[in-house]
This record gives sequence, structure tokens and C-alpha cells, in this order.
Amino acid sequence: MHKWSVRVYYEDTDAGGIVYYANYLKFFERARTEWLRELGYEQDRLLEQSVAFVVKKVEMHNYAPARFNQLLSIESQIVELKGASMVFHQEIKNESGDRLVGADIRVACVDQVKMKAKKMPRTLLGDLSRGI
Repeated sequence: MHKWSVRVYYEDTDAGGIVYYANYLKFFERARTEWLRELGYEQDRLLEQSVAFVVKKVEMHNYAPARFNQLLSIESQIVELKGASMVFHQEIKNESGDRLVGADIRVACVDQVKMKAKKMPRTLLGDLSRGI
């Protein structure tokens, strides 16, 4: 499991100081990107190899709101890994450890130019499989 923290900024919230729902997707995306970075994979380098990732499906559940200035923890875990796709289970928790948002997100690997499914590089697939 990978953990990454993010602070809620004013720009992330609505007029009532509560995180706007679409911004949770941004937090999830950043957490997945940081996980790749920690594994040694920069997305710009992958793009140079015509390897890109696209979100294919999202199922998100909102349990409680996150609020302005809170420090959130995003926990990410791969629950399914195939040659050209993976499913992440991700949760956002507050500083007390309360679950605020949960999501299952299917991400597909595609050829950046053709926008067709493409197998992940073997080394990346191996590194990700060790995290399961």
C-alpha cells in the first residue's frame, strides 16, 4: 500500500469550505503519480516511450466531507493487475484516520500516439506486482 499526503487549499473547496467532489479525483491521480515516481518512473519519461495511462472507470463513494486546510492521507493499493490495465482501490482519510472518500479506479495503459491498449513495460509491471 502506498500513502501520500495532501493539504486542502481554498481553491479545492466550494463556498462552504468543503472539498468539491471532482477534486477528490485530482487527489487520487496525484497519489498514483507519486507512487510511480517513488518506484522510479516519471510519467514524462514514459510518454517519451509512447506509454500513457488513462482512467477507464471510476466508482467513488463519498462518506464524509473534507474541509479547507485539513491534511489528508491518500492510501492506494492495486487490487488487480493485468498486462495493460490495473485497478486501484484508493481511500482518502483525515488526520484522525476517518475514511472520507473511497474509490475503485481502473487505469489502462495505452500507446500515446495510437490511443490503443498497450502492455505496460515489463520492468514497470514487475515493480507494480511486488506492491500487491
